Amino acid sequence: MAAGSPPQEEVTTPQASNKKHRTPSLIDALTPMLALVVMLAMAVYLFSSDSSAGANQIALIIAACIAMIVGAKNGYSWAEMEKGIVKGVGLATGALLILFSVGSLIGTWILSGTVPTMIFYGMKLLNPEYFYAASCLLCAIVALSIGSSWTVAGTLGIALIGVASVMGLSVEIAAGAIISGAYFGDKMSPMSDTTNLAPAVAGSDLFAHIRHMAWTTTPSIIIALIGFVLLGLSGGSTQAENDLQQTMAVLQAQYQPSILLLLPLLVVLLLAYKKMPAFPTVILGTLAGAVCALVFQFDGVLALANDSNLPMLLALVKGLWVAMFDGYVANTGSEVLDNLLSRGGMSSMVTTVWLIICAMAFGGVMERTGLLQRILQSIMQLVSSGGSLIMTTLVSAIGANLVTGDQYIAILLPGRMLKVEYGRYGLAPVNLSRALEDSATITSPLVPWNTCGAYMASTLGVATLAYLPFAFFNLVCPLISAAYAYYDFKIVKLTAEQRQALQAITPA
Repeated sequence: MAAGSPPQEEVTTPQASNKKHRTPSLIDALTPMLALVVMLAMAVYLFSSDSSAGANQIALIIAACIAMIVGAKNGYSWAEMEKGIVKGVGLATGALLILFSVGSLIGTWILSGTVPTMIFYGMKLLNPEYFYAASCLLCAIVALSIGSSWTVAGTLGIALIGVASVMGLSVEIAAGAIISGAYFGDKMSPMSDTTNLAPAVAGSDLFAHIRHMAWTTTPSIIIALIGFVLLGLSGGSTQAENDLQQTMAVLQAQYQPSILLLLPLLVVLLLAYKKMPAFPTVILGTLAGAVCALVFQFDGVLALANDSNLPMLLALVKGLWVAMFDGYVANTGSEVLDNLLSRGGMSSMVTTVWLIICAMAFGGVMERTGLLQRILQSIMQLVSSGGSLIMTTLVSAIGANLVTGDQYIAILLPGRMLKVEYGRYGLAPVNLSRALEDSATITSPLVPWNTCGAYMASTLGVATLAYLPFAFFNLVCPLISAAYAYYDFKIVKLTAEQRQALQAITPA
């Protein structure tokens, strides 16, 4: 995916041979999990959609403390558990840097007129009746070409959300369409992080993995597109044509939209296509936005600086600086546009970063003390056939997304633990790699405290639980994968030669 490079080393499990560590019981493993579920449910009940502004973070930290108490009971020292926390948070460092840089990118892109230009042309080109389906398809095509759902959401996504808002369409449905398309394209792109990581963990070939995924992703995206078409036809737009024209007139007068203002978007897409890492790509996109702001929105930069005592050069520097760290404040005279365009800056990502750090701390303790592995081992006892093994993989990876808050760990842990079992049940590695993608990758943006869910919510400005019911592709794909497993449809078996080779290297 677009969160940056996957972890360079696999998640390690506690040493079973270390006698001072007692093996956790299932009750030990479930206690922090149940506590977290109860606290998160209470947070949603008490704070509704604002729960991610602090309540969820407290729940995660308290659950981490409970996990540490259980770990201490089983012989783990504070130093050992602290290493688990540091390692867990460290895995998210790349995502945190990207989040902060995306905040700056949004600020300079609005200041420069890049985002207003995308909104302006989007309003001219996109029909409200087919807006959701068109958004999904557009994001799918771009993500497929660059292999990055995060880049798509941080560029096209924010513009499409803006178009939906000024058209009077549902931003929640629009966010679901953007995420559905972005994750389909990301998942099927050979340039995607997770699309390379999953077959590497499972031991399958990259392009065989992509071909095998087509059997689950193709019907899923078709179902999603049909759903978005039906929602578009039935929902309609609450914005009158006259209002739309007035909004476009305000954008025209305030930002003078032109093709040249799309240059920062072109820079980001080109760098992503060239497989430059996500963080420098976004930083360069931010700088490109700053240059455009100086060239095309000179007065707007000075207005954002709001300091007439400074020399002009310093005022320009201050204006760009403010946009990067504190975002842009619109003053167009249109309440809709002002609410839409007053955003961005690194400071806007602080709450999201807080959430991710707390989630990774909880996941780090659960992994380091062996509690997560104990849950996975219990789930493995339910396996009795190849089909149930695939379903177990789907459940385990989704559960790892919930517990660890990171899609990479959700691929690595179940993938490594279940790899041998696939051979024992005569299943080819592509079944494991597909199941990992159909669960870990696809459901990661549906978890509010997962790095992907937190990123999408912050970037698009729509709460995770608000867009979740409309992320049709992400909801349908795991179900189709489970149905294939249940009916033994498009499940690849090991050949006789592969079985013999596996038996030769697998201990009795």
